[in-house]
Amino acid sequence: QVQLVESGGGEVQAGGSLTLSCAASGGTFSDYGMGWFRQAPGKGREFVAGISWRETHTQYADFVLGRFTISRDNTKNTVCLRMNSLTLEDTALYYCAAEYFGIGSTVEFRYDSWGQGTQVTVSS
Repeated sequence: QVQLVESGGGEVQAGGSLTLSCAASGGTFSDYGMGWFRQAPGKGREFVAGISWRETHTQYADFVLGRFTISRDNTKNTVCLRMNSLTLEDTALYYCAAEYFGIGSTVEFRYDSWGQGTQVTVSS
């Protein structure tokens, strides 16, 4: 299974932007669909964005509203999440996950590997 390490989290003011990265190792990265999920304090983990293993398909949670963009670079074994127009409600621990030959599904159980998460805090 692929191992995943997220980075790029931090504190940002409302309206600002962040780019999260997830580095994969130990597997054939291009064989995996990739997803980003998040978990806010006191809430369950929720889907944010996903990209298929062939890069032909992306999908986003409704709350993204065009603010986030998921992308991948198979030459660097990385997947990124560019987040713009951040709001207080985007404060959460963000996880990346890998789905073997997947489409970047919205459901957690389809994913085979998870990172440890990177914290995003949006302040007013």
